[in-house]
Amino acid sequence: MATASFEEPPEVPKKNKKECLGWIEWLRGWFCLVYEMLFQRIMASHLHNPMPLPPVNDLTCIVTGSTSGIGLEIARQLAQSGAHVVMAVRNIKAAQELIQKWQIDSEGLSIPVNVEVMQVDLLSLDSVVRFAEAWNARSAPLNVLINNAGIFSIGEPQKFSKDGYEQHLQVNHLAPSLLSILLLPSLVRGSPSRIVNVNSIMHQVGFVDTEDMNVTSGKRIFSSLVGYSSSKLAEILECTRVWINKKLCNIDIHDTNFHFNGIMFSSILTKRLPAEAGISVLCVSPGIVQTNVARDLPKLVQAAYRLIPYFIFSAQEGARSALFAATDPQVPEYCEMLKADEWPVCAYLSQDCRPTNPSEEAHNVQTSYQVWEKTLEMIGLPSDAVERLLEGEHVKCRYGQQH
Repeated sequence: MATASFEEPPEVPKKNKKECLGWIEWLRGWFCLVYEMLFQRIMASHLHNPMPLPPVNDLTCIVTGSTSGIGLEIARQLAQSGAHVVMAVRNIKAAQELIQKWQIDSEGLSIPVNVEVMQVDLLSLDSVVRFAEAWNARSAPLNVLINNAGIFSIGEPQKFSKDGYEQHLQVNHLAPSLLSILLLPSLVRGSPSRIVNVNSIMHQVGFVDTEDMNVTSGKRIFSSLVGYSSSKLAEILECTRVWINKKLCNIDIHDTNFHFNGIMFSSILTKRLPAEAGISVLCVSPGIVQTNVARDLPKLVQAAYRLIPYFIFSAQEGARSALFAATDPQVPEYCEMLKADEWPVCAYLSQDCRPTNPSEEAHNVQTSYQVWEKTLEMIGLPSDAVERLLEGEHVKCRYGQQH
């Protein structure tokens, strides 16, 4: 098992609120992205592939988006190491076929494969609520929730879910945020437990506009890059609260913004969870990975993927950071250290399974709280939902009520 040195990241100076990323920050973000692509394999050379896991026989793990790419590898390796894996997917048939294959592959081994499938469609918040209610009704412990599912529809026109939200925003940020909060009772039962959000280096070029998270005001030109990066930043910001809002040189940064959201949301969620709940929240970067996302890339970029296979991670390699975050025994201690020191962002692990700092924008605590509040409003939960769920109360969500 690879080891990591959990040292506190260097302090980042606080900045006043701004309207968008400066060009220096924007260039720095793209430099980080290119640097990671060129040197990620060297930085992660100390890791084994596949990554050896510690004993996981007593773990119950939910993995979203586990029928392809990184999610498939996460689910397979956890299952073949003895964990009880719940594949939370839209395509049940594809998941069942994978389970049959894994069972055949594990014949003769001492560890049986313990995998089940539960249906959830992240483009429907009703479906997310029904999934969480079905799992919580078991009154069973949940040790690890891995929010892996995501979309990056490069070059596609702006599309909205039936809930009225931009698809990148909903799948990459709103749905996993709702799922994480609704599953808190089960995560408390499985304490010490973890929420692992698979993020992206793309959050480095993201910026969040909390007044235009759906990218419909006309202030920003929509692009898949905007959608993706901002959703991932919000994921971190929700662990700290920031939303990516950017439009330089007509670059598609919609996706980068959603990665930003995730970091911000996770950061605030970390602050809302008391130590006694025993729930660690992390974001991880899988690196630059060759997955099904590549099929949506421009033809020139797809050609580059084929020409530089050495630099691009396989899905198995890309799964290592999430597996590390989900299983390494030092992770909860590191998360608690950051929380005790009032570090402004949630724990963030890079593709080489080492603690690192997310973007400077992710440290914007004010924006992070705005992302948190706006997200709760959009997913139909009251502002005190986390506290009430931890106290064992029933919290009514705007979605899922008609079913």
